[in-house]
Amino acid sequence: MLGCQDVAKYFLSLTDEDSGDLISNLKLQKLVYYAQGFHLALYDEPLFEERIEAWTHGPVVPDLYSAYKHLGLNAIPRPTDLDFSVYDERTRELLDEVYQVHGQFSAWKLCNMTHDEPPWKNAIANGGVITASSMKEFFKTQLVNSEAV
Repeated sequence: MLGCQDVAKYFLSLTDEDSGDLISNLKLQKLVYYAQGFHLALYDEPLFEERIEAWTHGPVVPDLYSAYKHLGLNAIPRPTDLDFSVYDERTRELLDEVYQVHGQFSAWKLCNMTHDEPPWKNAIANGGVITASSMKEFFKTQLVNSEAV
């Protein structure tokens, strides 16, 4: 199983700084959340073990947030230590699809999207942890309602 840092580094490796395609901590949190949600919906198992919490600006993996909080809203640099051999083909396809669909949106657009979704709404009202079961249930509906991940 991957860790949240592995998922984050994969997304960061997809950025194209020359074209202005940058990822802040806020945006990274949402991409990692969407990857976890779709992985749960498709494969009935988590992509990574770290918990996701409902914070004011949407879902956050606290361990991941801590790693990049010193950058504020600035772009996170591309990783230089990424080992692509840790990602199997199925995982790479999922992460590529999540990035293709959700990576086009700004951090604030993603934040607003998550605020309209039951996993965040229920968690913010009930203690703050977004459960795997709530994510799986919601994201399964997104698979039914959409051809894209």
